Amino acid sequence: MHARYIKDSVVADLAEKMVFVGGPRQVGKTTFALSLLGADQDESSPAYLNWDVLADREDIIAGRLPAQQPRVILDEIHKYARWRNLMKGWFDKHKSAVSFVVTGSARLDYYRKGGDSLQGRYHYYRLHPFSAMECRAHPDKALAEQLLRFGGFPEPFLKADDRFHRRWLREHAERVIHEDLRDLEHVREVSMLELLLHHLPACVGSPLSVNRLSKHLQVAHATVEHWLAIFDRLYVSYRIPPFGSKRIRAVRKEQKLYFWDWSRVEHPGARFENMVAGHLLKYCHFIEDTQGHAMELRYIRDTDKREVDFVVLRDGRAEFAVECKSGERDPAPACRYFRERTEIPRFYQVHLGAKDFGNAQSGTRVLPFTTFCRELALP
Repeated sequence: MHARYIKDSVVADLAEKMVFVGGPRQVGKTTFALSLLGADQDESSPAYLNWDVLADREDIIAGRLPAQQPRVILDEIHKYARWRNLMKGWFDKHKSAVSFVVTGSARLDYYRKGGDSLQGRYHYYRLHPFSAMECRAHPDKALAEQLLRFGGFPEPFLKADDRFHRRWLREHAERVIHEDLRDLEHVREVSMLELLLHHLPACVGSPLSVNRLSKHLQVAHATVEHWLAIFDRLYVSYRIPPFGSKRIRAVRKEQKLYFWDWSRVEHPGARFENMVAGHLLKYCHFIEDTQGHAMELRYIRDTDKREVDFVVLRDGRAEFAVECKSGERDPAPACRYFRERTEIPRFYQVHLGAKDFGNAQSGTRVLPFTTFCRELALP
């Protein structure tokens, strides 16, 4: 595989500031960070310190930097209670000679909040799974089907083996629940979070009912909300809000939930919708992390249950809307309805087939998913 999509931007930022790289467990953060040390570097490099390794942990607590290393990688250091002050001191003292990369599978942007002593000293990036354009400049249907089947996490995607994928899914969930959750959250009902995680894939594709989940799990509404927030912070899932407009009597509160690893979703249509959501969220995060625009991913739904799956906003203005269909169908009536009643300039309907028709400027363009990714230059 070629260099990850954020590498050039990260290298440029390291000339002036620290770079924090967050993202799901096993999405490739460590491999990416080590690539910044050179093509021949691996975990044995003296410039790589991992909080989960006892010897490295002792060096970190003692404040010992590896000698004569112009770039230092610090992995999972946010598990250390005093990591903010440590990084502030290291950066302020050594910034002219050493560049720092901090990686973590929990939300670094969440755990560094609260009297943040690092403000103005770093840039934050969110590393996403592989997407169609990152894998290939001209993605085709076969690549899209491989991504849909195995997800975009490096190991299962590159192996493309069903047996390996099934085992990886189970082991990945166990590590997140029993390791990341244990290290970063104070939760006693671990078995209940496992049950919630098992149930959530069936919720993808429809507005999320927290009341229904709370009744199913027989716990309070606030408890389910807290658990969902934990999954958000651990990069397991994410939620998107509705796009509101008085002219369309839009719903206001119902959110939709998706997984960072869309291959967890069994239903084919919901899995495809989740894969498209992942590509659009990656686009939003890339623009936000590299250019500073305020990006939002939302969906459109009114009180009469007309719905378009996604709308992307930049600095509060809608850029385009996307509807997902498993087949090469005519444009969904909801696209025309919302186009006439909103200021969204472009509507797309994406599918896994080959047909490309319509015009996004005058109506809704129906096109293959890979063509959509290529023409919008999704990262």
